[in-house]
Amino acid sequence: MGQIIEHTGNYRNWNVYRKSVIVCDLTEIFITRFLGKGNRTVDQMRQAARSCKQNIVEGSCAASVSRETEIKLTGVAKASLQELAEDYRDYLRQHSLSLWAVSDPRVHRTRAYLRAHDDPETVVSTCRNSTDEVIANIMLTLISQLDYMLRAVIERAETLFIQEGGIREKMSATRRQWRKDHLGY
Repeated sequence: MGQIIEHTGNYRNWNVYRKSVIVCDLTEIFITRFLGKGNRTVDQMRQAARSCKQNIVEGSCAASVSRETEIKLTGVAKASLQELAEDYRDYLRQHSLSLWAVSDPRVHRTRAYLRAHDDPETVVSTCRNSTDEVIANIMLTLISQLDYMLRAVIERAETLFIQEGGIREKMSATRRQWRKDHLGY
């Protein structure tokens, strides 16, 4: 008989999760260093970064019983990321700082660095003393990468659902097979 509930939730070493920790940690550094106390954006940025990470955790754990829930929570993580990206773009615009173009060599170097490094401590220590403009642009590059990765997580979950069905289907099939094997019908 097949397994109904698969083992999921081992997210701590998952690259997507580790990148979301970097998003949280760098956002905390950014808001502590560059946004004033009492600034409402501080809470919003902190919550958006946290929401992304926590919904990745929750979605990963929920996958064992519901691909639908995994997809929904991963979608919430993506939406939180986009909210955070908008805050970083707003900051750059409102402070007359440059938004690096996709073709900018700094974006290419940042992408390569972030592809090669997903240890939060390493990335955060590298960025800790950077300027607000540099951190905001690094965050926008990281958010773009993480958004792409989360899209792939959703597509994988959709494929698994199509191939394997949901938990109700698995439970019914397992029950029918048990009846056939043990009761003869």
